[in-house]
Amino acid sequence: MVRILALHAHPDDIEMLASGSLALLSRLGHQVTIATATAGDCGSAEHEPDVTAGIRQSEAAAAAAIIGADYRCVGLPDLGVFNDDPTRRRVTELLREVRADIVITASPVDYHPDHETISLLARDACFAAPVPNYRTGDAPALDAIPHLYFCDPAGGRDRVGVRVEPEFGTEVSEVMDIRKAMLACHHSQKAWVAKQHGVDDFEASLEAWARQQGDVFGAEHAEGFRQYRHTPYPVTPLLQSLLGSALLKPKAHGSAL
Repeated sequence: MVRILALHAHPDDIEMLASGSLALLSRLGHQVTIATATAGDCGSAEHEPDVTAGIRQSEAAAAAAIIGADYRCVGLPDLGVFNDDPTRRRVTELLREVRADIVITASPVDYHPDHETISLLARDACFAAPVPNYRTGDAPALDAIPHLYFCDPAGGRDRVGVRVEPEFGTEVSEVMDIRKAMLACHHSQKAWVAKQHGVDDFEASLEAWARQQGDVFGAEHAEGFRQYRHTPYPVTPLLQSLLGSALLKPKAHGSAL
């Protein structure tokens, strides 16, 4: 059993970008925790931030429960995710609490500042988690640096529109209904995404994105990932090996971070 922490910025980010892979891994008996940096308190035009945060955390927990995963929230404010020492310690404590073997996080380049910063925090927390003298909370230091992976950026592009190519993918056609059910738990976001992002059909956008990434791999539906291998992070393909027959390679390799 491998312990997998999927850490992104907001409730519904993981559902859009990695929920199919997590569903397959949970089905195989691995321990999955879905975590968000924030509770999504700015994701509403109808409710105050504290009310919005409560609604969105309940939605995220319901989505995680569909695949037997736990849900955690670091407790940072929307648009208030910054790379500083107190925040890094909070993220490091999360990794230690869940005893992460694998961390899946946001792309280092993305359209949203919270996405980019939680990616940086997750990377640095992986490095810090096995350091006993980097004190956080009650959880003991990890035995080793977790394997680190990045999801696709939203829309597959960085802030200036440059395409970010995945290194490998997961065939998620058999769990598309689960992915849609998880995203559907985020009822509060349908009106917000339509207003803020101009996306009228939240679930149709999930389907379209999975098909777009599927084209990269010659598959019907896919989610894309890149592994971070800079020294001293693990270089063995742990996540890839867990995916088994669902593992996909691009038809033509792009660059990986």
